Amino acid sequence: MNVVVVGSGIAGLTAALHAHEAGHRTRLVTKGALGDGSTGFAQGGVAGVYGPRDSAERHAADTMDAGAGLSDAAAVDVLVHEASARIAELITRGVAFDRSPDGELLLGREAAHSHARIVHAGGDATGAAISQALVEAVRTTTIEVIEHAFLVDLLVRNQAVHGIRVLIDDVVSDLDADAVILATGGAGHLYAHTTNPVGTTGDGIATAIRAGAAVADLEFVQFHPTILASEPAFLVSEAVRGEGATLIDDEGRRFVFDTHPDGELAPRDVVSRAIARQAARQESPVRLDATMLGAERLASRFPTIDRVTRERGFDWSREPIPVTPAAHYLMGGIVTDLDGRTSLTGLLAVGETARTGVHGANRLASNSLLEGAVFGARAAEALSAPAPTPLPYSPSPSLPYEFLSSRGGFSDRNSYGSGGGGAEPGSSAFSRAALQQLMWDEVGLLRTDDGLAHALGVIRAWRAAVETPATVAEHEDANLLLLAEATASAALARTVSVGAHYIETSELERV
Repeated sequence: MNVVVVGSGIAGLTAALHAHEAGHRTRLVTKGALGDGSTGFAQGGVAGVYGPRDSAERHAADTMDAGAGLSDAAAVDVLVHEASARIAELITRGVAFDRSPDGELLLGREAAHSHARIVHAGGDATGAAISQALVEAVRTTTIEVIEHAFLVDLLVRNQAVHGIRVLIDDVVSDLDADAVILATGGAGHLYAHTTNPVGTTGDGIATAIRAGAAVADLEFVQFHPTILASEPAFLVSEAVRGEGATLIDDEGRRFVFDTHPDGELAPRDVVSRAIARQAARQESPVRLDATMLGAERLASRFPTIDRVTRERGFDWSREPIPVTPAAHYLMGGIVTDLDGRTSLTGLLAVGETARTGVHGANRLASNSLLEGAVFGARAAEALSAPAPTPLPYSPSPSLPYEFLSSRGGFSDRNSYGSGGGGAEPGSSAFSRAALQQLMWDEVGLLRTDDGLAHALGVIRAWRAAVETPATVAEHEDANLLLLAEATASAALARTVSVGAHYIETSELERV
């Protein structure tokens, strides 16, 4: 089989390696250099190593709890029971997870986990270690790697995907394929403040929408609670709080306990909203206090964070550091079954691009790298298996709203500028910065019905005016606008607050 994998994070690299090892002709297409993307920036680790008092069932329960009950139980079961095999595979491929002097894997704990079950590498450089090992593994194979190739669109005929269209050095080319696996990451650059690297503009999800594939849960955008309040954005791992660091207000009080009994170890959506509200009340950033861990422990366990904070002028071993939330992870995406198949024949999706159902309304920490490894492998294995009929489009019928382009919920099949009616009167001219600020203000951590409706009107006006893109930047802008409309639409339609989607119902909630 002729397979094209788009994206070179953990999900794409894993899928490409497994496809190649299964005997498929495999081409790996990536927007930047091989290994670019969010994986290399991941600090926390990979959940899934269970000690004597822990189990896969406990991991599943924690995942379901963090997902506010909207995680798909079958997908979660797959995730937690295949975790050990995928972690063992990463070790075999050369990932040197941190170990104790006697050789045992060191296990960390992060928020909303009931046990320490997270393996890490280089202290807080897990993603970089994984990316490096998998890139080296790919380089040793005959997988054809095509770097600096921008995904323009999917090639679709009779509801089946038969390749991709790419832009390389201003030249458009078509790559035929029997199957396409999208692993293009999320869409963090929808927002003015994000932990995501440059280039995470939702390209894979946008192309899938234009092709008519089903997507869902785009309203569930996770905001990481602790980003160093210093530009450029730098994430301070949740594992720091797992080691005992606390969040304090300007009077030194641990304020998150006002919101949740688990305090700093509550789910990410809870902690992020608590931080945002407290910062608004005191009109200054809240602080993360890790001084109790001491300079030696901070430098050995979190060497990357220690280095960067000191480069920014903070000695976090002596004083609390200012932190703020930022857009971090998209729980929704292209709807898939348990093997990565989508509603279009020949199209599979894995990693943050996919909506597997694992994360529900709020991702449990350190499940994202695991999801990429587990479902990347499963998607490659599914290439040789008969496809079910019909293909999946809605694994969770309990959801009150689904953004299903192929079912008439949203249509963008003809052109980039087909946003339609509902334009906001007097909306300003489009720019990426203006879109990002609008999304941050109205479709961010704290939402209102009026704000969502206003954002949707402005976005539709911008989309109606945009011209057919030609350059990579113009294609990215078009993709961001499409996803912005989809996200705002989904958020407006989901009228009940759940997980990362939070609707304010009164002015009192704003302070």
